[in-house]
Amino acid sequence: MKTALIHETAVIEAGAILGAGTQVGAYAFVGAEVILGENCVVMHHASILGRTHCGAENEFHPFCAIGGKSQDLKYKVEPTFLKIGTRNVFREFVTINRATAPNAATLIGDRNLFLAYSHVAHDCVIGNDVIFSNNGTMAGHVVVEDHVVVGGLSAAHQFCRIGTFSMIGGCSKVVKDVPPYSLVDGNPAQLCGINQVGLERYGLGEERIKQLRLVYRILMDSSLNTTQAIEKITEITPLSPEVQRLLQFIQESKRGIIR
Repeated sequence: MKTALIHETAVIEAGAILGAGTQVGAYAFVGAEVILGENCVVMHHASILGRTHCGAENEFHPFCAIGGKSQDLKYKVEPTFLKIGTRNVFREFVTINRATAPNAATLIGDRNLFLAYSHVAHDCVIGNDVIFSNNGTMAGHVVVEDHVVVGGLSAAHQFCRIGTFSMIGGCSKVVKDVPPYSLVDGNPAQLCGINQVGLERYGLGEERIKQLRLVYRILMDSSLNTTQAIEKITEITPLSPEVQRLLQFIQESKRGIIR
């Protein structure tokens, strides 16, 4: 069995668990309650703190700070967690915080890419195959669903929900929920249409993309309120699975959606 490879200048606190094949570079820090799965790479000067539990094959680049305590002022040093899946990449100076309430967790899924200086705050839930461009920032309790692209220098307000396959343009300010399959941009962010390039790359068929375009034209109609837009959308038959998911997302939204 492969053993962990640890540089002589790295600090690994007693109690930390490192999986087989994991590498820890020069001057890196791994805290006492950290669990790293197999074949992780912790590069020089990276820090992994607190009750951070990681799966296999994660990459931690120089100067990232993963698992720091919640920045929520309500946090009183209770035991909280950061749980990370597999094959995520955390580039330089990325910061990910643990949750706030006792025994709660900030959750990171699989195969996500966090570019330099991006930030995920306490109690966020990040799905799978998400890309955070440089300086992409999520405030506390934000939910980011699968296959989302977060543009550089963009930020989302607390408790927002970012729908699957959506794309947030660079330098955008998100203060409401971002509908699935959409493209939003601006300060504050506004709905620009569907994320057609992302959907085509994923292999969604032409007819289903065409129906999504029609639905989003209805949502963007300023003469209709959200309830009227939904009523008009439900007149379309048959509704694709994507449109059904969109309608469910709107109905479940607590902050309202970007239109």
